[in-house]
Amino acid sequence: MTSPSNACVVGTGLIGASIGLALRGQGWHVSGIDLDEARASRALDLGAVDEVGPDPDAGLTFIATPAGATAPAATRALAGGGVVTDVAGVKAGIVAAVDHPRFIGGHPMAGSEQEGVEGADGGLFEGATWVLTPTETTDPQAYARLRAVVSSFGANVIAMPADRHDELVAMVSHVPHLTAAALMTLAAEEASEQGALLRLAAGGFRDMTRVAAGHPGIWPDICLENQAGITATLDRLTAALARLREMVAGADRGGILTVLERAREARLNLPSRVLHVEDMVEIRVPVPDRPGVLAEVTTLLGELSVNIYDLEIAHSAEGERGVLVLAVDAADADLARGALLARHYRPAMRPLA
Repeated sequence: MTSPSNACVVGTGLIGASIGLALRGQGWHVSGIDLDEARASRALDLGAVDEVGPDPDAGLTFIATPAGATAPAATRALAGGGVVTDVAGVKAGIVAAVDHPRFIGGHPMAGSEQEGVEGADGGLFEGATWVLTPTETTDPQAYARLRAVVSSFGANVIAMPADRHDELVAMVSHVPHLTAAALMTLAAEEASEQGALLRLAAGGFRDMTRVAAGHPGIWPDICLENQAGITATLDRLTAALARLREMVAGADRGGILTVLERAREARLNLPSRVLHVEDMVEIRVPVPDRPGVLAEVTTLLGELSVNIYDLEIAHSAEGERGVLVLAVDAADADLARGALLARHYRPAMRPLA
């Protein structure tokens, strides 16, 4: 018989261990399984799991393995009688392979610059989007239970068909990663002949290629599992770049400006990772790109008890300046703005909603 307070995490890397910490923070007893015994042991040492090994009584199991190993692991977990979900970045193939009422595909849209179990964080999912992909045969009680647990992590749950998920993440995750990798590869090849190139890399280049520094091991599986979505999006990107090339080659100043203006508007309107955007204000603070400036601004607001719900650093494309983009409670916005002005910063504010 399964236990409603027992959970199991299969795969104790960054995401799996973070789920373990989030579950334990909600009072769950968590067991962990990993092919790498040292990694599972480290998850135990860090408090991400209560014990190492399978739990036949687990009422909820999270499969946090590479996408290619997810379906077999989920099938094994379903033999235990509990609810099973996964965290893979592709969904259609897995959902089709694990056709069971107690399996609900999932994908937390969260990550970290850190890698592996050492980067685990129980608060990683706060404000993040967590996609669930129920089907017509999904057990409603299983889905409701999983949704409640994921919501308890602070995540915003969105339900959608698995194939639609794969189309969307190809656009917002998979192709951006491949694009960054391609651009970084071009720069590296050029740098072999022009040694100064990478030293000249400005903020815009660094921001655009940041994701290329992510661990490459998961990406071959993702590309193979979401081949259709990725190739379709790459085709659209290639066509868009071809249109831009024509504008540049044809000295179409107006066309270039229109594209850039639309892109800027869309980028500024990207939703924040805060839970209630209608109660939030975005503060943009131009800052010099120097050590200590981030700590200076965040410490100043911390001393005033102004909570920063989200933070982004936008480096200047050229030069040594950037912009801190902060999301704060609307009730604290004027206080934060006044304090920043007093320190000779020039903040600009706008509502998030």
